Amino acid sequence: MYEYLRGKVVHTEKETLTLEIENIGYLIYCSNPFVFDRNEEEITIYTYQYVKEDVIRLYGFPSRKERGLFEQLLQVSGIGPKGALAVLAAGAPQQVIQAIEEENEAFLVKFPGVGKKTARQMILDLKGKLQDIVGEPAGNGDLGLLQENSQSVSHSNALDEALEALRALGYSEKEISKVKPALQKEQLSADEYVRQALQKMLT
Repeated sequence: MYEYLRGKVVHTEKETLTLEIENIGYLIYCSNPFVFDRNEEEITIYTYQYVKEDVIRLYGFPSRKERGLFEQLLQVSGIGPKGALAVLAAGAPQQVIQAIEEENEAFLVKFPGVGKKTARQMILDLKGKLQDIVGEPAGNGDLGLLQENSQSVSHSNALDEALEALRALGYSEKEISKVKPALQKEQLSADEYVRQALQKMLT
């Protein structure tokens, strides 16, 4: 398994990015691909190689801690890679851990693909096992795990990209339409639009 890859982001889509290393492009699935800065000459992405039957994929994260939480979520019955990425996409893993520790099912079921049964399973399987992975106190500092995105893209295009990323994570048009008006009032990068939308959905 690859611990991490270091290279330049040459392409970004709604759920993947392409990292070029010595003329080889690695396709990496991410919870929020726009968090990685395409203007940087070189970035480090911590990776997890997922192998199942006829599927082999690389998943990428801005920190080892987010990757660790992803790995733990995969151990929960009913949660696959797509569901685990949706949980991580808001960029606040401590909120997820707090909800698990407090057995807050109402918070957990807000994530796409997580129903009451899966939320209960998350609590049963993970309660008391996650603090060593993330460890930071709850609060806005959680967003510090994410890197700033400085793509030179129009705000209109950035919003379109963010909405596509939300759809890729499994959010419905109804859920997206509730937060879209508030997002349209802002002038943000695609990464920031995604994070703001997810934070609004989780409140």
